[in-house]
Amino acid sequence: MTRTVVIAIGGNSLISDNDHRTVLDQYDAAAQTCAHIADMLETEKLRLVVTHGNGPQVGFILRRSELAAPELHMVPLDSCVADTQGALGYHLQCALYNEFRRRGMARQAATVVTQVLVDGKDPAFARPNKPIGSFMSPEQAQAHREKDAWDLMEDAGRGWRRVVASPVPQRVLELDVVKSLLDAGVVVVACGGGGIAVVEDSSGNISGAAAVIDKDLASSLLARDLGADLLVISTAVEKVCLDFGKPTQRSLERMSLAEAKRYIQEGHFKPGSMLPKIQAVVDFLENGGKEAIITDPAHLGAALAGHGGTHVFP
Repeated sequence: MTRTVVIAIGGNSLISDNDHRTVLDQYDAAAQTCAHIADMLETEKLRLVVTHGNGPQVGFILRRSELAAPELHMVPLDSCVADTQGALGYHLQCALYNEFRRRGMARQAATVVTQVLVDGKDPAFARPNKPIGSFMSPEQAQAHREKDAWDLMEDAGRGWRRVVASPVPQRVLELDVVKSLLDAGVVVVACGGGGIAVVEDSSGNISGAAAVIDKDLASSLLARDLGADLLVISTAVEKVCLDFGKPTQRSLERMSLAEAKRYIQEGHFKPGSMLPKIQAVVDFLENGGKEAIITDPAHLGAALAGHGGTHVFP
């Protein structure tokens, strides 16, 4: 039976480092990841959805908007997310097209501009904590705090970043569209950047919200609603580690749902780094998911075959 798999690719799959951030650099990084995705599809015929982050790219758009403010209108955050869904989806589609053609694979990819419903009364709107944009020094962060009234936080020892509201995703509005494309054999790019956050009014109409949804939590929601067999979260490390960065650091090949929840309680995972990924896995497995994998792009194929990454089971 063909498995349904959702793979959430992280920022390192789109921007490799601070010296390679141009559009061409981002395409090259996406193409490398798409080669690993094609490896997976050559090994097993999957019903595959690819989701992706967009934090730095949204930050770039907002910065351009600020610089152009004397002459042009500002771009709202929901439109920034939509813009990145289109641009990054195009990169992934293009790279997958070229990879499929090179390998003689009869597959196609398509991007769905995806809206995700959130609660307008979610407490997250009063407590912004989702990093977007580039990393900053403490001095740069303080300057933006004073001049632009930004909310900022230190991000896992890597520098300071702007933070915005990150409400809990409730429903993927284009779910049926994604299902239809999967049924047609299409590799679907969806929920880019966690989806465009929208809220619903009393009459049922929706409108964009000034928020960014965590892409791992949105990917988990999408995987659950699709009845996916497997959720794969691609990140910067091959395996999940306990005591990360300490002399006692150790990597995990397997982890149970109960262990994952215990490690969260023990504080092993940082909020700006591994914690949302583990929480996304927990949500997936608690709601019917059969297996989740956390690994880096280079080990996707091996992890799918059971020879790499960290595998988490109910």
